[in-house]
Amino acid sequence: MAVVRVRQHVNPLANKYQTPANPLEWEKVYPQPNQPLHLDIGCAKGQFLLKIAQIEPNWNYLGLEIREPLVVEANKLRAELGLTNLHYLFCNANNSLASLLSSLPPGTLQRVTIQFPDPWFKNRHAKRRVVQPELVVELAHYLAVGGIVFLQSDMEFVAVEMRDRFAENPAFQKQHTQEWLAENPLPVPTEREIGTINRGEPVYRALFVKVASAE
Repeated sequence: MAVVRVRQHVNPLANKYQTPANPLEWEKVYPQPNQPLHLDIGCAKGQFLLKIAQIEPNWNYLGLEIREPLVVEANKLRAELGLTNLHYLFCNANNSLASLLSSLPPGTLQRVTIQFPDPWFKNRHAKRRVVQPELVVELAHYLAVGGIVFLQSDMEFVAVEMRDRFAENPAFQKQHTQEWLAENPLPVPTEREIGTINRGEPVYRALFVKVASAE
């Protein structure tokens, strides 16, 4: 992948990111639009999806990323590899989920991952973190019953906040009795996950299943 210079931190509350993404014509995005969909929120360079889309061709994959240059490069690489079950989209997930997911065939969205999101350390910047209560409500509405949400971070306070916000929504049920999930249940780790483990540092993981229809 070409080296793309891009800002490490992008403020999702900035005016330029307030326009929701346009709805997708799913049959034009994926040759088999009725395959189960895996949504990766904050996909960065898209390497995780690039690998898992090749392992699981019977799934469709959609990566959302707020840094447009990363999306452009990721889609170029995806096209070069001829992966028709993978697409990357530039958008702000915090205001675009409804417009994107409302047109999906019912029951299609079956897996959501939010992995190592920008922590926004300062309390006054907490509203910039991706897992806001409104995002949890949107996912509760569009995720199929039995679908899963997988969360992970190397920042414990971020992981706690994400986990607690999903736990507070009655549509979701945590799938492990221990505080954190010991292993990644997916067949591919992210680059950040590999680097964190190689440094001997902890990764905080949580897995939820959608157990009820959202009102």
